[in-house]
Amino acid sequence: MPELSVLVLTTDEDQRTLLPVQVDGTAIAKTVNTIFGFPVGTTDPVVRRIKESHADVVLIDIPPKDSATALRAVELLHLVMPQTTIFAIGEMSQPQTIVNAMRAGAREYLERPTSTHNLLEAMARLTSAQRKAHANSERGKVFTVINAKGGSGATTIAINTALALQAIHGNVALIDVAPLGHAALHMNLKPAFTVMDAIHNLHRLDGTLLEGYMGKHERGLHLLAGVTEPTTQEPSSAEFARLFDLLVTQYGHVVVDASSRLDVVTRVLCDLSDQILLVAQADVTSLWSAVKVQSFLGDHDRIRLVLNRFRKIPGFSEADVESATQAKLLWKVPNQYALIAQGIDRGSPVTEQNHSEIARSFVGLASALTPREEEETTKRTMWSLFRGA
Repeated sequence: MPELSVLVLTTDEDQRTLLPVQVDGTAIAKTVNTIFGFPVGTTDPVVRRIKESHADVVLIDIPPKDSATALRAVELLHLVMPQTTIFAIGEMSQPQTIVNAMRAGAREYLERPTSTHNLLEAMARLTSAQRKAHANSERGKVFTVINAKGGSGATTIAINTALALQAIHGNVALIDVAPLGHAALHMNLKPAFTVMDAIHNLHRLDGTLLEGYMGKHERGLHLLAGVTEPTTQEPSSAEFARLFDLLVTQYGHVVVDASSRLDVVTRVLCDLSDQILLVAQADVTSLWSAVKVQSFLGDHDRIRLVLNRFRKIPGFSEADVESATQAKLLWKVPNQYALIAQGIDRGSPVTEQNHSEIARSFVGLASALTPREEEETTKRTMWSLFRGA
């Protein structure tokens, strides 16, 4: 029995006849309706007909000579029916049309004319993702790490926290969205792909392809590396949001190294985050900057301050830090700059040095970010010990 119901939208008579046959030929999908024409507004009767069909997938055929109307239909349906999956079919020779379709809300972009085989692959990707999302109904947690000012150590905090989370929980991804990515260098990795490769292939991105873009650290941590060259062609915040929709279904914990990036993408990623780690140092300039960055990010009750290279200053307490920044202090990372610098030069993060004070500090930070999970892990361990007794 077919798993998916599909509604076809087209203004081409040939496609109107062919597409339902190809959809039904996949055996995992069945056409429930074919509509000739595109909706032009939320009150358009076509929208009502589409809603009444209760289709799992709306297949929109983008004609070569009038793509604008079809693209508006993609955007409109994604807005009024966000739970419905949209597939677009169009010419691959029009890259801007592909980009616009994906930005408008299409999950897949298939070549026009398409084939039963291409439709089958797309439908199989969708059903696989749905089954995995159902099996992993709990959304992975996202922690975004950002500098209060340049050089505060966000990349170091992000990498070592991610490695500590990997050691404790497993299934962790580190995503480098810095203007110029350094995470791979810190970890002595030479990934073949970057975050931009994932963004550029959103139209066909699934869990398998996403994992293929990841660099793998020897301790199991997955890294989606940052860009290696400055670029003026920045992805949109919507594209990053769609990427993270997939990431949180694939990984239990996602750590984002935003470094000193301050733009609309950073704000969107912070909106998607369970906690935001604002990395500062205990000096006037850094704490002043922390206030400004907080103001830019918005009124987040999930912002937590991490003091890096911490050393006690007589007469300046933790309460003074929280008062000055209006942010709750989550953690203090000890001032062991020489050890950190040596680890960066060698591509060996300090978390790998298990017996050092700073390595233990990062394990403590990771535990502080996941207190309930720590309790559950402890309970499972105790249960297994008693069971084996």
